[in-house]
Amino acid sequence: MSLVRFVWPAVRRLALLTVLLATVFAAVSLLPGDAATATSERGESATDLAARRAALGLDRPLAERFWDWLAGLPTGDLGTSAHGRPVTALLAAPFPNTLLLGGLALLLSVTGALALGSWAALRPGGRVDRAVATAATAAFALPEFVVSVALLLVLSLWTGWLPAVTLTGPDGAPASWRMLVLPLLALTIPQIGWNTRIVRGALADQASLPHVQAAILDGLPRHRVLTHHVLPGALPAIAVGTATSAGMLLGGAVVVETLFNYPGIGAVLAGAVADRDTPLVAGVVAATGAAISTLLLAADLIRDRTLGVRA
Repeated sequence: MSLVRFVWPAVRRLALLTVLLATVFAAVSLLPGDAATATSERGESATDLAARRAALGLDRPLAERFWDWLAGLPTGDLGTSAHGRPVTALLAAPFPNTLLLGGLALLLSVTGALALGSWAALRPGGRVDRAVATAATAAFALPEFVVSVALLLVLSLWTGWLPAVTLTGPDGAPASWRMLVLPLLALTIPQIGWNTRIVRGALADQASLPHVQAAILDGLPRHRVLTHHVLPGALPAIAVGTATSAGMLLGGAVVVETLFNYPGIGAVLAGAVADRDTPLVAGVVAATGAAISTLLLAADLIRDRTLGVRA
């Protein structure tokens, strides 16, 4: 039964990812122009453009091009970009940088949310609880680009404490850890707000259960009730919220990386859209979609295992 519960969500998420990739192909094809004209050089004739379209396969039906591209995914082949380079090679350096930034932001946001949510849960309805709820709502309501601009003004332009842009080293990674701080904060602050709301809500749901109320009536200290009775039961909801947060982080990374010149997939995606480079856009979506789907599956497993143990 546990195998079925694992396979079915995996198949469902795979189907959703396939639909998303088909939508990406269709959306790029609806943009004005195509990859042949976007990557052409000045002075090219109509014959040259026609030859380029044929070389890129743009003269074939969209469904046929999508099917051919999709058939290469099981072998890790993401196709060839409009500039003639393999998409996997173009993503080899920036995608790990994005995973590093997103992973650190996820770690910081979940750690901060657990601390803030647990602190607020120790005194439900009190001043700390209300202050944490207000701050979390305000943080989550701020878009990443607003947070980025504010951080640039305060920590870079006005004080000069941190660099405003990211320079890369010989390996294609950020040249200094200080260049990670601003994009990391820009991603983390809104997600701390989101995750704090998730944690506080999950803890509140668990705190109302009979066995928790019994532990309180037995005179157990609040922190022990929280760590031994409330938090374990809240883990499935927190895990699902964390996986959802990972998807929002990768989405927000596109904006943040562009603002801070961070060497991630944000710049790659922006250039791919400008060039109408369908395989490269789809490759970025496939890579990020696979990462998010893996986290969501892990959250489902944690939830099922926790609920199974409690049952």
